[in-house]
Amino acid sequence: MAAAEKKLRVDVWSDIVCPWCAIGKRRLDAALARFPHGDDVEVTWRAFELDPSAPEVLEGDHATQLARKYRRTQAQAEEMIQRVIDIAAQDGLDFQLMRAQAGNTFDGHRLLHLAGERGLQGAVKERFFRGYMTEGQAIGKRDVLARLATEAGLDPEEVKATLESDRYAKEVREEETAARQLGITGVPFFVFGGSLGVSGAQPVEILSRALTEAWARAPETEDAAEGAACGPEGC
Repeated sequence: MAAAEKKLRVDVWSDIVCPWCAIGKRRLDAALARFPHGDDVEVTWRAFELDPSAPEVLEGDHATQLARKYRRTQAQAEEMIQRVIDIAAQDGLDFQLMRAQAGNTFDGHRLLHLAGERGLQGAVKERFFRGYMTEGQAIGKRDVLARLATEAGLDPEEVKATLESDRYAKEVREEETAARQLGITGVPFFVFGGSLGVSGAQPVEILSRALTEAWARAPETEDAAEGAACGPEGC
């Protein structure tokens, strides 16, 4: 008889210009590191654009953009940014958000789909976050995205071909539609095991409890190595 095993899927809707999403990823990584079944958890990063209408590069510095968006003074916007920087530092993240260059993230999400198919989604996501949050890279520019994705391990020719086509555009839009259907209005948003939702960059302890609860709910499955099967990729 085939051996029973468990697997748990965690879907995370986030954007690559979202500081709280980067903090949320760091905390999820920490929760997974202490979770006894961490090797049996699959994390999939789903697309969410905070500003789908954004140009390739937004004009003005980050503080000016925030002040305009939230109708705050420049000083108030800088205080908001510094608060996030200080919180990120507590999680071991070196944010340099005063130099961040925001822009449209649609192409970045398309490359994350490619990375998912190549088993490199987490690495590419991390590289995009660091490029934007720490290095001040213009994350909406295709040449910047291509370089960062390649540095994270993707094939440069495949990256180039993806960016020059509409590959994965449909998948990105489908994930954004799914987010609306789930009522997701802010990110990060975690869905554990397809049913347990957690909103925001919650502390490691809360994410750990969510992993434990979702794992307890997860059904056991038969070991796929014990028999033939057909799936989306064929038979």
